[in-house]
Amino acid sequence: MTDSKYFTTTKKGEIFELKAELNSDKKEKKKEAVKKVIASMTVGKDVSALFPDVVNCMQTDNLELKKLVYLYLMNYAKSQPDMAIMAVNTFVKDCEDPNPLIRALAVRTMGCIRVDKITEYLCEPLRKCLKDEDPYVRKTAAVCVAKLHDINAQLVEDQGFLDTLKDLISDSNPMVVANAVAALSEIAESHPNSNLLDLNPQSINKLLTALNECTEWGQIFILDCLANYTPRDDRESQSICERVTPRLSHANSAVVLSAVKVLMKFMEMLPKDLDYYGTLLKKLAPPLVTLLSAEPELQYVALRNINLIVQKRPEILKHEMKVFFVKYNDPIYVKLEKLDIMIRLASQANIAQVLAELKEYATEVDVDFVRKAVRAIGRCAIKVEQSAERCVSTLLDLIQTKVNYVVQEAIVVIKDIFRKYPNKYESVIATLCENLDSLDEPEARAAMIWIVGEYAERIDNADELLESFLEGFHDESTQVQLQLLTAIVKLFLKKPTETQELVQQVLSLATQDSDNPDLRDRGYIYWRLLSTDPVAAKEVVLAEKPLISEETDLIEPTLLEELICHIGTLASVYHKPPSAFVEGSRGVMHKRLPARTGSGEGTESPDVGNVAGGSAPEAAPSIIPSQGDLLGDLLNLDLAPPTTTGPPPPTSGMQMGGMDLLGGGLDSLMGAGFGAAPAVMPASLNAPVGGGLGDLFDLGGGVGMPMGAYIPPKTVWLPAMKAKGLEISGTFARRAGVIQMELVLTNKAMSVMTDFAIQFNRNSFGLAPAGPLQVLTPLGPNQTIEVSLPLSTVGPVMKMDPLNNLQVAVKNNIDVFYFSCQYPISMLFVEDGKMERQVFLATWKDIPNDNESQFQIQDCHLNSDAASNKLQGSNIFTIAKRTVEGQDMLYMAIKLSNGIWVLAELKMQAGNPNYTISLKCRAPEVSQCVFQCYEAVLKN
Repeated sequence: MTDSKYFTTTKKGEIFELKAELNSDKKEKKKEAVKKVIASMTVGKDVSALFPDVVNCMQTDNLELKKLVYLYLMNYAKSQPDMAIMAVNTFVKDCEDPNPLIRALAVRTMGCIRVDKITEYLCEPLRKCLKDEDPYVRKTAAVCVAKLHDINAQLVEDQGFLDTLKDLISDSNPMVVANAVAALSEIAESHPNSNLLDLNPQSINKLLTALNECTEWGQIFILDCLANYTPRDDRESQSICERVTPRLSHANSAVVLSAVKVLMKFMEMLPKDLDYYGTLLKKLAPPLVTLLSAEPELQYVALRNINLIVQKRPEILKHEMKVFFVKYNDPIYVKLEKLDIMIRLASQANIAQVLAELKEYATEVDVDFVRKAVRAIGRCAIKVEQSAERCVSTLLDLIQTKVNYVVQEAIVVIKDIFRKYPNKYESVIATLCENLDSLDEPEARAAMIWIVGEYAERIDNADELLESFLEGFHDESTQVQLQLLTAIVKLFLKKPTETQELVQQVLSLATQDSDNPDLRDRGYIYWRLLSTDPVAAKEVVLAEKPLISEETDLIEPTLLEELICHIGTLASVYHKPPSAFVEGSRGVMHKRLPARTGSGEGTESPDVGNVAGGSAPEAAPSIIPSQGDLLGDLLNLDLAPPTTTGPPPPTSGMQMGGMDLLGGGLDSLMGAGFGAAPAVMPASLNAPVGGGLGDLFDLGGGVGMPMGAYIPPKTVWLPAMKAKGLEISGTFARRAGVIQMELVLTNKAMSVMTDFAIQFNRNSFGLAPAGPLQVLTPLGPNQTIEVSLPLSTVGPVMKMDPLNNLQVAVKNNIDVFYFSCQYPISMLFVEDGKMERQVFLATWKDIPNDNESQFQIQDCHLNSDAASNKLQGSNIFTIAKRTVEGQDMLYMAIKLSNGIWVLAELKMQAGNPNYTISLKCRAPEVSQCVFQCYEAVLKN
């Protein structure tokens, strides 16, 4: 019979019955009962009441039963630390059991129980297990040291476990060596400047010996460790490369990429005229090509890494162009990545082949892929000069297809070809002008306007063409408006007599009728230039332009070097350094490739770990201005717009040390019990260290990755009967720091609807559309279209009732319709709302008690960690957490887009579905809306 029976029950008083079964004298009955308890725990039932009864079952020789009890302990020890101590004696006894499996199980479980009170009892058994005769126990104990270090670093250092770990690198068993390396690497990551992995030729030799015999994940740990070593000279480099090269033929792609990383790094030190250097280049190609026959997800990771390798050493894959040709059944993300690499490998030798392939892609059905293929043809023209003519004729063939998006992309890339080869291909301008009417994308319109302005003297009706664009000047995007302004000024300087009216018209539109500061400034500059010194204007505006470079999208060399040192990790997939996306307390190591040295010079280059110590200086910490200046009155019309629209830079919180902004001693405000903030940690840092080390029972708690922001479900804002057949429903979302109004427009009338536009009335937080409502195609009868409208918060302000009310006008070819909707205030919570703990304390104390509002959130079943995670997805940041008499208290900070700060205290008790929330703010009228957001986020 399967184990599914343990998950079904029809009994009442289940806990009581399980209690009786757990205390049964019959071993089988006991085991069945523990299985039922684990099943209940797995589906989320609270069986913590059975803690003492389950712990009593530990005294058994049955390995299966012992594993189950340990599993239960790991889950509930954190919430019942006092009870967990009852189990310590059994752990200590099990660590001396004759069966090595039980010894290892005991030490592994003790490492997973993250309770401070237990850690001191763990030291003695752990010390014995680190010197155990059985390698299985030693390898488990090595990982346990890293877990213990995560809980209590000082204890590990005082007990001398780090020295014992270093000794394990010389162990006779390769798996013990691999786990010791993994544990030391993990500990070293949180202490970048400590020289824990003291790598020298002797220890490197031991690692390379173990490399041949340990499991695949052990090999990865050892290879990653080797990649942090800087050899003394090219001889040592070559010797290491020779011993690592066999790993390239491993079946596991992670081992292959780790080996490639080591070889790419150590090749830097080999002289290029060395025979072995050429041999190594040839050996690197086949394993990379093999990775491309895996499933699409692995292919994508391999391609992202190959993209970096090709930028550093294109010669490795220069003869392998064909493997990057796109297959019909490749997913789009693989196709786009292959396309990128094809262009990087394009050369005079293979350009004919590449162009034929790209022309084929341009007739595909996938729009994104076709666009990228057309761009690729243009990039080939810029990269390989001999192919430019062939590329231009290919682009002209594509323009003749009259497929709208193909024509638009072709015009964008032809503009770049003109920039690269001036006065060479201008004969095609006439063909381009024929397609003026079909351009509807800002980038294509801007490119065409640039071409008309740049070559105005060759186009007879240039003034008419530009005038046609000018008619809808205010509806154009900023990019097109700026380009149009410049093009008409160029035209005026080339044909002053015919275009005087046109230039005056555009200057007046740009300076007097526009509210875009960039456009206004450029307009004024041109106006003053033209009115004071037309000759100087000609020299400035019609100056010789620098040719555009061959590769505009190459990664900057120092970043490329760092990414090469991170091949096979997330950094190599994101093409960003780890510091850009890893937050938390751990220091980020900035890695660099070693400098090339001559043979036998024996340069003493410091270990990479030390190089990391001297990483780039951090930007000065940002400081929150005193709250009194910043918050002002909610109704103040002159609220400054936010300084950034994107997400904040990935520095840690507000680094303010103990700066006292608001007076009054900070240290004693909340006493020592005020726990440290549960920092936003990546999952890898937060799970106990064993996570990647094949740890069967790795259930360690802690705050995980934040969830996504809460987006309310779409509701109908404007019913069809009130809007002559137009139905509008929608919601609001915040993505990557940008507020979006997500609209669904449905035409329930019999006529076609066109010419959509949208406008907001003044509102409490200055919400306004950041661009026009992009409904690109006419909306036919019974058709529905989804539109995402980005919003800014720099519009005019007026207090609304309720505060989050928004009045909207939507126009189409039939009429203007009005409706109002309410946006969740969480859309205005910005990404830089973290606050230093001490600033939080001082601010809380400084805001008058009259401004505090208290609310009840009912019927919510989350623990404090889950609640904190959920709220963080909506930019509600937990600053600190403490537990008083079984009640968890989360202290949180929120920053609104207009600079208002809201501080919150959320009280929750295990088993009680009702939470209490206290909100403090200098503008107390926002508290009700903030409470509604808390309720919505926690309950959905």
